[in-house]
Amino acid sequence: MNIKKMGLLPKILIAIALGIVCSFFLPGWAVRVFLTFNSIFSNFLGMFIPLLIIGLVAPGIAELGKGAGKLLLITVVLAYGSTVLSGAFAYGSCAAAYPYILGNGLTALGNMDMSNALSPYFTIEMPAFISVTTALVLAFMLGLTTAAIEGTTMRGFLVDFRDIITRVIKSVIIPCLPLYIFGIFLQMGAEGHVGAVLGAFLKIVGFIFLLHVTELVFLFLVAGGVTRRNPFKALVTMLPAYVTALGTASSAATIPVTLQQAIKNGVRPETAGFTVPLCATIHMPCSILKITAVAYAISLSMGLPCDFGTYIGFIMMLGITMVAAPGVPGGAIMAALGLLGSMLGFDANLQGLMIAIYIAMDSFGTAGNVTGDGAIALIVDHIRGDKA
Repeated sequence: MNIKKMGLLPKILIAIALGIVCSFFLPGWAVRVFLTFNSIFSNFLGMFIPLLIIGLVAPGIAELGKGAGKLLLITVVLAYGSTVLSGAFAYGSCAAAYPYILGNGLTALGNMDMSNALSPYFTIEMPAFISVTTALVLAFMLGLTTAAIEGTTMRGFLVDFRDIITRVIKSVIIPCLPLYIFGIFLQMGAEGHVGAVLGAFLKIVGFIFLLHVTELVFLFLVAGGVTRRNPFKALVTMLPAYVTALGTASSAATIPVTLQQAIKNGVRPETAGFTVPLCATIHMPCSILKITAVAYAISLSMGLPCDFGTYIGFIMMLGITMVAAPGVPGGAIMAALGLLGSMLGFDANLQGLMIAIYIAMDSFGTAGNVTGDGAIALIVDHIRGDKA
């Protein structure tokens, strides 16, 4: 098997399995070698995250300036509202269900301490040149003003900068992620925490899949109610896009199929041609659902703030920072790392857990996102018809 051609998900799963197995026989000095790499890599991520936010969010917002005026605004509001409501739905569902689903797993995870038993040999400090909040504000300012003035030079610069950030993600961060995840699970196994983590991991994945199904049914029930069409027939029509996204793990790569199925649902081609590519960039209900559900489990078990006020702010900011994330492998969770640290208090180890669990479900989240795009297209086409 060619490892270079292997997808990120199988690499992550192999890394988790190898980390657990190797923790049983690797000596402490060898474990510390991998922890040294993890320390350097996590510091690099901390330095890179503000650049990532600017590089993904600013050009994504700038490119929203292209479009059809009010129809563009309607589509953006619907997509953002759907994304935020999905996160709020995940929060409410997890707050109600996790104490019963995870049970003793919460206590076991909460007692996990990875801060002192094993440590890296050395580390290299790489402080970020600006904070995550400053990066967000700067990204919004650059994106909005570039869209307003229709500045081609500035837009070209932002697009080039996005390409640079994307290249770093694809060439450096993504290839290093399996080794980073390996180190995290190696440390967990060496310190006796892996059993609790895996038990909770499987329960969380199963519960999130149920939330995905519920979210998609809800979206099409709303679309069916607005357009007076059979919601279940419309959902079934979008299933080829769902299956395609399972294989590609990319909203952008699935656009041709999503477009075709939206038209089969009765959406006019000109409306579908506008809304589907746009929603592939800004409509991420199932991605935010996954991030919220996993983050809440970790917050709850670790005793971190998990009140509604904290999480609704996190969800609303996350809905913006994930703009243009579908163009990058694992882009949503990469864009979320800064907010996880600044708003939820996640350290490097907890962020590594987030990455591992998220990527294990990456294809399902992408499939849910593109399927939901079909519901947004139906609603926008209906609104456009009413205004015609």
